[in-house]
Amino acid sequence: MEKRDNTSFDLLKIASEKIQKRLKKIYAFKNAQKIGVYYPIGSEILTQDIIQELLSNSKEVFLPKVIGDKMEFRKIVDFSSLEKGSFDIMEPKDNCKTDNKLDVILIPTVGITPNGIRLGYGHGFYDRFLVENNVTTISLTLEKQVIKNIPKSEHDVIIDWIVTEDKILQTQI
Repeated sequence: MEKRDNTSFDLLKIASEKIQKRLKKIYAFKNAQKIGVYYPIGSEILTQDIIQELLSNSKEVFLPKVIGDKMEFRKIVDFSSLEKGSFDIMEPKDNCKTDNKLDVILIPTVGITPNGIRLGYGHGFYDRFLVENNVTTISLTLEKQVIKNIPKSEHDVIIDWIVTEDKILQTQI
């Protein structure tokens, strides 16, 4: 977290733009119709431009909403569909339609290994969701967050793709 938090906003913006371009090279993302995206907090990779581009291209965009100890994805039509929710994160409003059958999900990451073991914030929302829903996963992360070793817990779900400002990694070939 400290490594990521020490990134200036200008560098984060540049890295996010590069990641957005690389993302389009992933077949599973390019051809997806129903896409789960997170709304960034702190020093997470910025997704607002990705969300806007997807909406402009008539893709269905879903953001996570925390309900108790679970997370579900709800469809948004624009940024006015969002409000501050759990953990002060922008979430879809209650009147947004729930649909957890997505083609691909972009996942925020604190750290990740090249083979897809992801370190999140420790709440397990994404892991619990992914165990119940079969969906292609893409971690958006800074190159400096890709690290050699993270202990894998039995409930950790392996991420399919890692996109950084420098490269694209497919973890399960």
